[in-house]
Amino acid sequence: MNHVIIVAGGSGQRMASAVPKQFLPLGGRPILMRTIERFAAFDPAMDIIVVLPQSQTDYWQRLCHEHRFGIGHRTTAGGATRYESVRNGLALVDGEGLVGIHDGVRPLVSLPTLERCYAMAATHGNAIPACDSVDSVRMLKPDGSNTAADRTCVKLVQTPQVFDVKLIKQAYQLGYRPTFTDDASVAEAAGIGINLTEGNRENIKITTPVDLLLAEAILNEGENRPE
Repeated sequence: MNHVIIVAGGSGQRMASAVPKQFLPLGGRPILMRTIERFAAFDPAMDIIVVLPQSQTDYWQRLCHEHRFGIGHRTTAGGATRYESVRNGLALVDGEGLVGIHDGVRPLVSLPTLERCYAMAATHGNAIPACDSVDSVRMLKPDGSNTAADRTCVKLVQTPQVFDVKLIKQAYQLGYRPTFTDDASVAEAAGIGINLTEGNRENIKITTPVDLLLAEAILNEGENRPE
């Protein structure tokens, strides 16, 4: 069975908004709803788990009622860190299969990206979507200097990061470390080799007002594109 844990614990701080960013409207519906819709479109039988701060659960339920949002999903409370929030979500995943872990504010993940991630994870145990860097890259040194780096050796990591359920549950028994920046870093610390697959460049993480404007433009382009 396919599962996904959608982590939606953001605030509106970088958006300069009183509304948490996952609830801001994108094309007339909250970003988080758009994100859930992508996974339901990929697999209508997907087990969808949404991790929210406890204080935001009632507000989310009101939004679902207002927008008549009918895609089935479960919710659970997040923790003080993303690591704890993911672990809380994993606690609801029963049995075997694959579980994706996805940022709630990445509503533009493409269906081909989802297909690649879940297919690779089914064969190799995990799959992490990533894109090439189009920018030049410089590496900082401890003495404050910096040097140019080969950008072909750099990958920009996205979500969903998809894993065999048993393997990622075992990895999340390690306990939190400050070096855990994503789920792949947790798995790697547990001795699991990481497999990269192609992401899609539109799969941006919406964290600033500029990101939201870009997401609106991408969404409009996709909806207005002729068949």
